[in-house]
Amino acid sequence: MQGIQGGAAGLTASVGAPDWSAPHVPGRVLLLGTDSLAAQSVTTLSGVVTQAVTDGVRLAFTPAGTDDRTFAVKLERAGLRAQPDFLYAPLANPNDPGVPGNAGVPVAEVGSFTQSYLTRVRAPQAWTFLQGCGKTPVAAKTAILDSKVEAGHPDLTGRVAGSASFLSAESGGSDTSTGHGTASAGLVGAATNNGRGVAGVTWSGPLLAVEVLGAAGGSTSDLARGLNESVRQGVKVINMSLGLPGDPGDAALAQALTSAAKSAVLVAAAGNTAGDGVYYPASHPDVIAVGAVAQNDGQLACYSARPSAARPRALNIVAPGGAGNCTGATNATQILILAPGGGYTLGAGTSFAAPLVSGVAALMRAANPALSAAETKARLLGNVNSAAGQPLLDANAAIRAATR
Repeated sequence: MQGIQGGAAGLTASVGAPDWSAPHVPGRVLLLGTDSLAAQSVTTLSGVVTQAVTDGVRLAFTPAGTDDRTFAVKLERAGLRAQPDFLYAPLANPNDPGVPGNAGVPVAEVGSFTQSYLTRVRAPQAWTFLQGCGKTPVAAKTAILDSKVEAGHPDLTGRVAGSASFLSAESGGSDTSTGHGTASAGLVGAATNNGRGVAGVTWSGPLLAVEVLGAAGGSTSDLARGLNESVRQGVKVINMSLGLPGDPGDAALAQALTSAAKSAVLVAAAGNTAGDGVYYPASHPDVIAVGAVAQNDGQLACYSARPSAARPRALNIVAPGGAGNCTGATNATQILILAPGGGYTLGAGTSFAAPLVSGVAALMRAANPALSAAETKARLLGNVNSAAGQPLLDANAAIRAATR
């Protein structure tokens, strides 16, 4: 596979050979560079059912009696670039009882659980600063690439300005039980000053709910379509609380990420297994990789992905993600999030750290619309606190830097 040239930062996304052992959608492969096919390639595809995904990328459905890897080898011998249609998954900490869809924890009184994470990232100070400048804590348009967002949740009233769905049949249908997408959207933009539940990092502004994760996850083609649609609709920030361990060799998604990063700040959860290195797409050089700190800022959460010997890609930033099942964890050390059915629950994971970073990036781009995606990313990452030897999100410093 050839490297994909990076975005504004001038980095190169080095994409290795596709990993056919990684989770992927069976019965089809992705073809890259299909906008200019040689005659031999066209002949090889004769009789093969294909479907456009994005510019230069098509799905090719594996003929009956042939496995995907064998089909890909045949296509590659004809001069085509072929790879799996990888499956990505949401990154809430699966072992935590507070994660929606698990056993759950009692949340009798929402008021008994405060959003301490907002204080830890200095969001109130950022809000006060913006108000002092005559601005409200409004978000630039932000896309939530995730499972289905419950737009009718009382704490999302007026926030979800649009939606799109790109689930393939293999995604298992809409995920209506875990509330993962609803939780991610709420952390960025739960309605504030509405007398209900929780406050989002941003008080107002449009959210675009892009459904790319179903009950069985989401594929490369789902994510690529979601990224392209987000850019088409003019979003300024894209949150991706999803990923796949390791480096799957996903050139198709790398191409979509590089393209999207030209206009949008890309933020992704780093992953929830400490020994596997930073997950993909967080490890893409154009993406902000977000790790999680737990009940205090002295150490990374036990589950949070971090650099490993095999995969040394560093975290760009960390934010509170809840204690999960770490030693000493209690209900009070988790993250208060929106739950399906208009409720609230507790959860943990880098899935819930990433939206805090996305929310701050959205505040920055609204406070100073002249900032490019690259400038926003640089000022966000250049104005941080320190936690566990990692750069800790500092909303106040980042907002001030954005308005200078």
